[in-house]
Amino acid sequence: MKTVKLNNGLEMPMIGFGTYQITPNTTLLNVAKALRLGYRMIDTAQYYGNEEGVGEAIKESGLDRGQPFVTTKVQTSGYEETKKGLDGSLLDFNQDYFDFVLIHWPMGNDLETYRALEDAYQEGKICAIGLSNFNELQVQEIIDHSSIKPVVDQIETHILWQQQRMHDYLTANNIVHESYAPLGEGNPGFLDIPILKEIGDKYQKTPAQVTLRYLIQCGIVVIPKSLNTKHMEENIDIFDFELNGEEMAKLRDLDAKKSIDGWPATMQENNY
Repeated sequence: MKTVKLNNGLEMPMIGFGTYQITPNTTLLNVAKALRLGYRMIDTAQYYGNEEGVGEAIKESGLDRGQPFVTTKVQTSGYEETKKGLDGSLLDFNQDYFDFVLIHWPMGNDLETYRALEDAYQEGKICAIGLSNFNELQVQEIIDHSSIKPVVDQIETHILWQQQRMHDYLTANNIVHESYAPLGEGNPGFLDIPILKEIGDKYQKTPAQVTLRYLIQCGIVVIPKSLNTKHMEENIDIFDFELNGEEMAKLRDLDAKKSIDGWPATMQENNY
């Protein structure tokens, strides 16, 4: 599994398994399957309500805790609420630490929320701190007023909204660009773009595999979600081919700066 080095020295897999909208009662089953198939990064959140199932799957997998890289996201606002919420997440997760904790989205009191995560980092409860759904100005505010730089910004990114300007900003600041919804959240027609099939036929890969490979070659971490075993296997089978410069350029031209879900509106500023 290809990895990327974060600005605090931690190695993070370039592809993970997303758990958004996986119900709590099916999380154990699906995350356990993902781990068996070779996924070594699992993405969850307080909002998803399935942190407990993720923890159970890791325990049942027999893997050392140091192998799966687990991300969660806090949906709290302010220092005390975030500190309390993170302790609750660790209790649900039934582990001593999270590898990665993000602020799920801007809530208004983000500097205090981030300060609570900095303290948790110093206490060994988390190994890295990041952001999600933060635009350039919001990321910069965190950088300017915090002692620990965020290592990642997880934002909606896919072939139709490649976040090129935001990517350049994050790269310049040594912050990893992580994509959620890399396959368009199952949006009808998303994977029917002819050039995706054309390139896929050349390499004997699916349009989804071509899309994920493109994002990874752009230096973007991806967390696709599927409950279909065949698709789960295909999504991580993308390291045995490489897109050439012409193919990369054609896929880059597909960028329509078009959000799938349209939220949060602040990410639409200046055509990120």
